[in-house]
Amino acid sequence: HREFEKEAAELGKGSFKYAWVLDKLKAERERGITIDIALWKFETPKYYVTVIDAPGHRDFIKNM
Repeated sequence: HREFEKEAAELGKGSFKYAWVLDKLKAERERGITIDIALWKFETPKYYVTVIDAPGHRDFIKNM
């Protein structure tokens, strides 16, 4: 988490630090938007969880 926080701050995007967990593309990080879908799966003793990050901008909906 500190790595994302530092990198986001260096690009003037400190508030995006948690988005960078799934936004891996350089363009996503520079522009502060999601361009391609990403997912992260994990489980707890009680639940299976899938986090999905999808673009909301109309120019990138086709990537879904």
